[in-house]
Amino acid sequence: MGIKTALPAAELGLYFLVLSGSLAYAGRGLLEASQDGAHRKAFRESVRPGWEYIGRKMDVADFEWVMWFTSFRNVIIFALSGHVLFAKLCTMVAPQLRSWMYAVYGALAVMGTMGPWYLLLLLGHCVGLYVASLLGQPWLCLGLGLASLASFKMDPLISWQSGFVTGTFDLQEVLFHGGCGFTVLRCTSFALESCARPDRRYSLADLLKYNFYLPFFFFGPIMTFDRFHTQVSEVEPVRPEGELWRIRAQAGLSVVAIIAVDIFFHFFYILTIPNDLKFANRLPDSALAGLAYSNLVYDWVKAAVLFGVVNTVARLDHLDPPQPPKCITALYVFGETHFDRGINDWLCKYVYDHLGGEHSAVIPELVASAATFAITTLWLGPCDIVYLWSFLNCFGLNFELWVQKLAEHGPLAQVEARLSEQMSRRVRALCGAINFWAIIMYNLVSLNSFEFTELVARRLLLTGFPQTTLAILFVTYCGVQLVKERERALALEEEQRQDKEKLE
Repeated sequence: MGIKTALPAAELGLYFLVLSGSLAYAGRGLLEASQDGAHRKAFRESVRPGWEYIGRKMDVADFEWVMWFTSFRNVIIFALSGHVLFAKLCTMVAPQLRSWMYAVYGALAVMGTMGPWYLLLLLGHCVGLYVASLLGQPWLCLGLGLASLASFKMDPLISWQSGFVTGTFDLQEVLFHGGCGFTVLRCTSFALESCARPDRRYSLADLLKYNFYLPFFFFGPIMTFDRFHTQVSEVEPVRPEGELWRIRAQAGLSVVAIIAVDIFFHFFYILTIPNDLKFANRLPDSALAGLAYSNLVYDWVKAAVLFGVVNTVARLDHLDPPQPPKCITALYVFGETHFDRGINDWLCKYVYDHLGGEHSAVIPELVASAATFAITTLWLGPCDIVYLWSFLNCFGLNFELWVQKLAEHGPLAQVEARLSEQMSRRVRALCGAINFWAIIMYNLVSLNSFEFTELVARRLLLTGFPQTTLAILFVTYCGVQLVKERERALALEEEQRQDKEKLE
């Protein structure tokens, strides 16, 4: 079944109506639940006064989001504005020195935020991986990089190294782990790229310019060293036509998303409700399903806003950074599921694609995915929840390949061959709907808790069977069909563009 297979417009219209009505119904249930629970004792810590003039409280369960846009908002704006200002001046006066300006400004900002000893700690890790890169052994560079990463994830080394931070403040732990973790990944990328290009020796200065680029330093995204070095080394970079308009549009979308989340949290307490299992258990099935789905959507929005702001600054610096993650609503395949496109690119380039090849053989794919999720587990911080999350997602990724292999051979292939292209698309969309909820459940484990995930699974699959289960599956099927229609439209646009280029 090709991606260009179309369905009747009336059928797609029905899918849209079903999906829209179902989301509205689930949203109404969540709104009523948020209103009913606003004054519960269990909500007091995470539901605080908000828009008092209309009697609305605000969900503040995500302290990172709250800190970013309250106490640390001015600091972030000041630091990034200073970076943009100095970058512009340097580009105008001495464009050949702009990479040095990025590094110096970033290092000073890190030192001012975390203290000089923290800066020296990171320099020590940078020098260690730089020395390893001189030996030209990729396995040694990757091994040392993983060992460095482990030192920031496991005691007693993590406790010792955290003592290098000067002072205490609310986001100290987040900035510490973000800066250290991304530093190790960047240094490992530098070392591996140096091994891959023995004819071109990179200097320690190249590594420091790469690592201390401030917009990417604490929260990413990761750009592999080869891409960053090529782009930042352009003496007279030229913007593509319409680039400034796209940068403004991205900045505007980030602002709109921030405002939308702020409004949303005054009406829907989606982060607080899962922490009160007794209250969550009283929700209607539709509202509970909407709660699970909205938690993943929020995590995507949070990542999209963070990367949107950072990417706006990076694009002003004439860089082409990794794009924000694909919307969770459009994900029905495990192979496309990631919340950080930069880390995904890093893992694919240095581990997953290297071991898995074409990703068409069962055993190499199993080895590649297991190694990838093992490193991801180390990146997230080894613990029971992360182990479970990694196992489930690794299983989901491999299970897709197993099903694909079964569908390509034997009775399943013969059955699909007898179906029309439209019916084949419907069958695949049904499988995608099942996969969609597997993705939600597997990731809900790490975003909320195992207990909440168990509650959702029990209500939707056991006590709600068959009415709730089939109803939610049908609604999800409608959503997958609409996503497939969007993919079909994009494929046709791409084909038309390629045909036009051939004619020219």
